[in-house]
Amino acid sequence: MASVSGNMKGFYRQRKANKSSSKSSKKSTSHAPDVTLSSSPKDDVNEHEEMLRQFDMDMAYGPCIGMTRLARWERAHKLGLNPPAEIEKLVKGGKVQADCLWDGRI
Repeated sequence: MASVSGNMKGFYRQRKANKSSSKSSKKSTSHAPDVTLSSSPKDDVNEHEEMLRQFDMDMAYGPCIGMTRLARWERAHKLGLNPPAEIEKLVKGGKVQADCLWDGRI
């Protein structure tokens, strides 16, 4: 059995970047256009979908797996949990995804 040391830096050794290498000192001569990609999927999500995602993540209204957002909202309303009225309007409007955030992922 190996002895356990209190020094974790010795166990997980880090490699330092070598900035003096000849590869990093060469400039790129590529004439490709600069393309900026969105760094997170949240950039593409509109305000309404963000509100619905927050509703899906809030466990105060019960689990959302296996049911639509409208069914979850109605259940929470019947139980007196006071779900946001904006969510009902969004889901009944039909312009947003009816399934919860976790549908098909778990």
